[in-house]
Amino acid sequence: MAGLRLGPLLRYTDGSSATVWVESDRPCTAEVRCADGARGSTRTFRIAGHHYALVPVSGLTPGTATEYEVLLDGTRVWPPPDSRFPPSVIATSPADEGTRIAFGSCRWAAPPAGGHDPVGPDALDTLSARIAADPEAARPDVLLLLGDQVYADEISDATRRWISGRRDLAEPPGDQVANYEEYARLYYESWLDPEVRWLLSTVPSCMIFDDHDVIDDWNTSEAWLADMRATDWWRERLLSGLMSYWVYQQLGNLSPKELATDPLYAAVRDSPDGTDVLRTFAARADADPASVRWSYRRDFGRVRLLMVDSRAARVLKEDRRAMLDPGEAAWLREQVLDGRGDRAGVDAGDGGTEGARDGEREGRPVGDTKSAPAVDREGPYDHLLIGTSLPWLLPHLVHDVEAWNAAMCAGERGPRWARLGERIRRGADLEHWAAFPSSFDALADLIAEAGTGPGAPATVSVLSGDVHHAYVAEPSWPGRTPDAHVAQLTCSPVHNSVPLSIRLGFRFGWSAWARALGRRIARHGRCAASAVSWRRTGGPWFGNQIMTLTLRGRSARLRLEQARADRDGTTALHLITDRELA
Repeated sequence: MAGLRLGPLLRYTDGSSATVWVESDRPCTAEVRCADGARGSTRTFRIAGHHYALVPVSGLTPGTATEYEVLLDGTRVWPPPDSRFPPSVIATSPADEGTRIAFGSCRWAAPPAGGHDPVGPDALDTLSARIAADPEAARPDVLLLLGDQVYADEISDATRRWISGRRDLAEPPGDQVANYEEYARLYYESWLDPEVRWLLSTVPSCMIFDDHDVIDDWNTSEAWLADMRATDWWRERLLSGLMSYWVYQQLGNLSPKELATDPLYAAVRDSPDGTDVLRTFAARADADPASVRWSYRRDFGRVRLLMVDSRAARVLKEDRRAMLDPGEAAWLREQVLDGRGDRAGVDAGDGGTEGARDGEREGRPVGDTKSAPAVDREGPYDHLLIGTSLPWLLPHLVHDVEAWNAAMCAGERGPRWARLGERIRRGADLEHWAAFPSSFDALADLIAEAGTGPGAPATVSVLSGDVHHAYVAEPSWPGRTPDAHVAQLTCSPVHNSVPLSIRLGFRFGWSAWARALGRRIARHGRCAASAVSWRRTGGPWFGNQIMTLTLRGRSARLRLEQARADRDGTTALHLITDRELA
């Protein structure tokens, strides 16, 4: 009899359909049955000895929340008979009731119940416990996980012991993940956590990777990549990382319609064993990152979410470094302006051509872009969310140091400074948007354009994580005032350490003294002035935390909550800030 190894994860939902991801312990037919009669089933596919299914569910009733169960070969495996949680549901809330979006990043696997947690309470565990205790309370309509869902280079003691039983940890890559089987173990450890397992079964999720999903500072520079490729273990590590990401995270980002036309998904499902098909895809993605798109678009009523790949889509050549390759940048522009009337057709014209070519890419959705978008006098959306794992706006000192470093590495002060710059870049993790100055300015221009003029949304928010603290920053443009409220919203970590060096460094980084120091450093690098200025309007806040945006009509409200242990030993989410954005 087939058993449920991992899941279910409720991934895509809309008014009438959904997808549910599962991993079973053998080949089988996976089925989802809802209390209102909606259902779906599919056969599992095989990757590296593991069996998976992404079950499409159709026939859901808009504006309802229906309980569901999972069956494998006709036997119910979810919910388990001894579950202490409420039944999992698929909710299809009406768009006019607003959208509640929770987000965060950087979740190191929590220890088993009763075990010592060296980094404190897990914010996702705590959120799950709150929802389970009061199912009628407000819950997120979607959960955005903005990178570092697993840590391939910072494993737990339990995983270290498991890996040591498979291979010699004295051999590279040592006590880090080496192959697909070890990646599967990471996801199993992280998502089998009872609270997180239930939360992901009942709250839809959107995901995008960051560096630790593969390795710290992944794709920092051309020299970094050359050094990694010179090792005898990197290729297997990277291919396994991309393969496991596609299976465990990216597939669920696709809508049922996109799944039905995705050639990679079809090839994997049509093969008795899809391992070689998926490995070939990952190898092509490694050789030519521009051949694959991991970014995607989701529309929630009049809220548009663009999840942007700011890791694999980079251009690393020093003379043309960019956070996004040209095709990726054109796609982002096209999605931002889609539905904005003639502006989309003219300004994104080249992007549309690029988008048509990129439609042949595999492994990612391309959104629901229409060839001739209708003009909406009120604009196509009320709120634009750009999800990028790495913050666009950083503390001013950090921004200026990264811009200076980019100039040094490009040879602005000669080869000696270039060599020093590369060592500093790797040692200090200088690889955010500020380290790609042309991309930083291009994103600033695109955001200003999106937020200005007829059809402008009420808000444009850049959602990020990575930096192990939370803050709000608001930009301004010289001689230009967008009609939308624009903000950088950063929330990290969900569950990880926040050492004293980070607390002190980022507190100082936002100070006036640091800003003055940054300007002097930028002058040494002969750095051009940024196209935008900004100020911190909230934070920095440190702890295991989660942000929630509540978007209703043209209003927007932001909440930040931290997971803390109370005196009686229980954990709870404590409100840190609650403010209106628009």
